Amino acid sequence: MHSEYDPDDNFPRSFHDDADPDEDAALEAVAWQLLLLINPDDEDGAMEQFGRCREALADGADPVEALRDAIDWRAGFHVGESDPAGLIDVLDELAARFNLRIDWGDDADDDDFLENAEVPALISVAFDRLREHHYTLWTYETGDHTHAGFIARQRDDEALRMVAGALGFHVRTGAL
Repeated sequence: MHSEYDPDDNFPRSFHDDADPDEDAALEAVAWQLLLLINPDDEDGAMEQFGRCREALADGADPVEALRDAIDWRAGFHVGESDPAGLIDVLDELAARFNLRIDWGDDADDDDFLENAEVPALISVAFDRLREHHYTLWTYETGDHTHAGFIARQRDDEALRMVAGALGFHVRTGAL
């Protein structure tokens, strides 16, 4: 008997009727995919962050918080809304991983510049500068007065949106 393949019907056939897919293993697999996307060409860094994330998940942490803490200053950022200097420092550090430098438009170390700078505006500048080099700056909702996100290759935009969404991240490009 010949059955026709239906690509929309392939997931239910992935498991036997009496199989019980391990939700923790599935969550870890999706977290690993996100880490690979935000650590392009750095599987060792992704593996280190994955270990930290797994420990936090095993302790009952929320997946978004576990990943946020595992990637902070390594592959992601999480700064207060009134901390433009911190944002510039962390995004410069993250961009350097890709051999890039963000042109902030002014002297980012100047006290007058920092006093008048706003974190969402700086995120928009960083997004524009990174897009020039085919990278995307992603941000996600934190639920408080902070800004958080990560950088990935532009060609991975669709995959990142899907993987991040599956983990509970409400992502968007650039500033919120």
